[in-house]
Amino acid sequence: MRIRRVRDADLDALYAISLATGSAGADAAHLYLDGRLLGHIYSAPYARLAPDLALVVEDQAGVAGFAVGATDTESWEARLEREWWPYLRRQYPDPTGAPGDWAADQRRCAMIHHPERTPASVARDYPAHMHLNLLPRLQQQGLGTRLMHAWLERAREREARAVHVGVNRANSGALKFWARRGFQPLAVKDGAARTAWMGRLMLV
Repeated sequence: MRIRRVRDADLDALYAISLATGSAGADAAHLYLDGRLLGHIYSAPYARLAPDLALVVEDQAGVAGFAVGATDTESWEARLEREWWPYLRRQYPDPTGAPGDWAADQRRCAMIHHPERTPASVARDYPAHMHLNLLPRLQQQGLGTRLMHAWLERAREREARAVHVGVNRANSGALKFWARRGFQPLAVKDGAARTAWMGRLMLV
């Protein structure tokens, strides 16, 4: 078992992990026709644009988890607008019709065309952000904590001072994971109702 920096050859694994954990922590494969949509949003851009802050954990069967993120969320979101979303917007149409009638693929396409911005108060007070996902075979072994600390150490070396995560409120396991590792709930007025924002100071 080892944690290492992401490689180009890991990209397909990141897409697969994003899908396998994409339904409030459970497998989302049955929800999507295009299994790469979740990875387009939550993992691949970091591997491509910020590989120094993209880590994977692998066992004998291969890559089974990742931690990715950025030290300056506002700059990162601006960079995605320049370097990541335009290509995907040409590939995936902006959905029409009533959002309540959209399938999962359409909801993610809408996120590509209209990305949710991190609440200003969160980005100001906790400028860095991260995403962390593990396949079930590596869960409950302390690897999530090790992966988190490895990522935080890299971010701190790059002068990050505080970090946040955005968690689906339906993902009770993730909410407990972050809370037990020092992330505190953040009160926001301008965030999506489905997202719970949590933050902590950069102490490894």
